[in-house]
Amino acid sequence: MVQAIEAAPIGWAWLEVPSAEARSRHAVSMRLLAKSLILLAVAAVALLGAGFLGFVAGIERQERAPGARTDAIVALTGGAERIGNAIDLLAQGYARRLLISGVNERTSRAEIARLNPGQRVLFDCCVDLDYRARNTIGNAIETRRWLHEHGFRSVIVVTSNYHMPRTMLELDNALPGLVKVPYAVISDTGDPTGWWRNPAVARLLASEYVKYLAVRLRLLVESDPERSIAATMFSRGGPPVRVVAAPLER
Repeated sequence: MVQAIEAAPIGWAWLEVPSAEARSRHAVSMRLLAKSLILLAVAAVALLGAGFLGFVAGIERQERAPGARTDAIVALTGGAERIGNAIDLLAQGYARRLLISGVNERTSRAEIARLNPGQRVLFDCCVDLDYRARNTIGNAIETRRWLHEHGFRSVIVVTSNYHMPRTMLELDNALPGLVKVPYAVISDTGDPTGWWRNPAVARLLASEYVKYLAVRLRLLVESDPERSIAATMFSRGGPPVRVVAAPLER
């Protein structure tokens, strides 16, 4: 007896269609997810905005004389006012020695001295130039080396007002037990008064705030600036400090 062979079905295969109730539950879940993501994004923006406003509020609006004398002064390059103010502090007896950190290798001691003609004697006796640092973490490394070399235990830190919060983070990380007295230099480019009316100042402060947050995040996982992987990456693959043809002058 010949058995009939059952042929495979030909044509469209019919799939089970989700019920209206299931589709409704899925739509509700997707709407809840979208709302949650939107709320998280709004909360993140609000948190960053509040942090930025707090950051700006903490920036110095006027230059203040240091509240105490220290062993040393360090001035971070980036503006002529920083070096001039640091030399004035040295001349007024606020410290015994000054380090100018992050000097361009093409800038000689004589050129810096010419910008401050009244303080030539101080340049000859009491000012050191650091040509190695290439960024703020490099400034912290070279400052630590210099302070340890001289046995100094306290330092006045001279940099721009908007740059001071990040500088102090780096120095507190590199030199946790050392007394640091900030001296914020005020310039037109970094004056936070009415920053919302000045796009250039607003961009500068926003950029500095992002860098400040990046340092805070980096310091959660790194403690020694000289072994900082992130700092090496920020330095375009090179070390946080560099050795150049000109030696460290004294």
